[in-house]
Amino acid sequence: MTIRVGSNLKNKGTLKTSKFTLISELTMKKILLLIILLFVFLLGLPLLGVMVAGKNVTQYYEFPPLTHYVSHAPFSWYLFSGLAIVAILVFTLLFIQLYHKQSSARFKNQTSSTVFPWWGSLGLLLILVSWVVTWNRFPLFNVLQPYTFLPLWLGYILFINGLTFFRSGSCLLTGRSVYFFVLFPVSACFWWFFEYLNRFVQNWYYLGIDGFNTVEYVFHASLSFSIVLPAVISTEEFLSSYSRLTDPLKTSFVIYCGKSRFIKVGIVLVSSIGLFGIGIWPDYLFPLLWLSPLIIILTIQKMMGQATIFDDLSRGDWRSLWLPALAALFCGFFWELWNVKSSAHWVYSIPFVQKGHIFEMPILGYLGYLPFGLECKAVASLVEEIAQRKVYKK
Repeated sequence: MTIRVGSNLKNKGTLKTSKFTLISELTMKKILLLIILLFVFLLGLPLLGVMVAGKNVTQYYEFPPLTHYVSHAPFSWYLFSGLAIVAILVFTLLFIQLYHKQSSARFKNQTSSTVFPWWGSLGLLLILVSWVVTWNRFPLFNVLQPYTFLPLWLGYILFINGLTFFRSGSCLLTGRSVYFFVLFPVSACFWWFFEYLNRFVQNWYYLGIDGFNTVEYVFHASLSFSIVLPAVISTEEFLSSYSRLTDPLKTSFVIYCGKSRFIKVGIVLVSSIGLFGIGIWPDYLFPLLWLSPLIIILTIQKMMGQATIFDDLSRGDWRSLWLPALAALFCGFFWELWNVKSSAHWVYSIPFVQKGHIFEMPILGYLGYLPFGLECKAVASLVEEIAQRKVYKK
């Protein structure tokens, strides 16, 4: 009797590879379907709402966006106080999670023998030079001042990656380079979507851009928008290098997310109705600019069997929730700081809470950075899954 061991092993290997290829192809089809669904929901519903309401659709496609066509409600102490209570509760939860095991926990400072990289120092130099040019009106640099946002944030991204590399010996730039660079073009598309939603509520608008024509504005804006995801995800990785922050969060409260398909469909339906009405009642539905996209992304991911940033909560691990949220808030501080004296900059007009400014942003407006950080993480995780996936052919 002849036993063909090599042939059997080869057949098994072929079957295994074929099975992996099939799973990969099915997963990629799910991801593609998810992206199509997101485009339909997130882009189509707000536009459909204003069309049903009989509003002039052309005003939402102005480039650059110079016309102010949304009149916002005046300041309200009642709503301001209500949102302030929400903010206090949110950060009280974080405080409790960080300190509920303080007496028994011992935290080790993460150190590395790695020297601070030269490109991190280059990033710091780029920040300082760009900051000086941004906040001053030197006649020699007048032509450059509308374009300082990009070098400022490229410097920040290099510097924050340098700090992470110095602390842990690795960082997004050096350890996952392909993923890091792919984030830039994805980020431009990602933030253009929020610019699109903002056309329906006009919570922020730009000054100093009237000198751009349509092509110049789209090109320059796309370059500026490309730094959002790399900045937030790099900052998240930097924060994760601090055990004092991460250790309490990975052994915190356990929360089980519901598995009922009926509940998921209901959540998507409510969020979709909100997006449909965001241009009709912008004063009352403007928070959905940040909440509805996140809810729809996560719910559709869950319905399609994809992992979400909330899955770890069932194990008591809150890092995937708090770290990107805090990273976006951290970046948000510097976005607002460097924006305030820029030649081309944005200003805010937020109904009911337009008081207590820190730079141009009303203080309660910073709450929006928390869900925005989760949206950054959700999209970046999807990008990472696609970037790392390998499809083997027979």
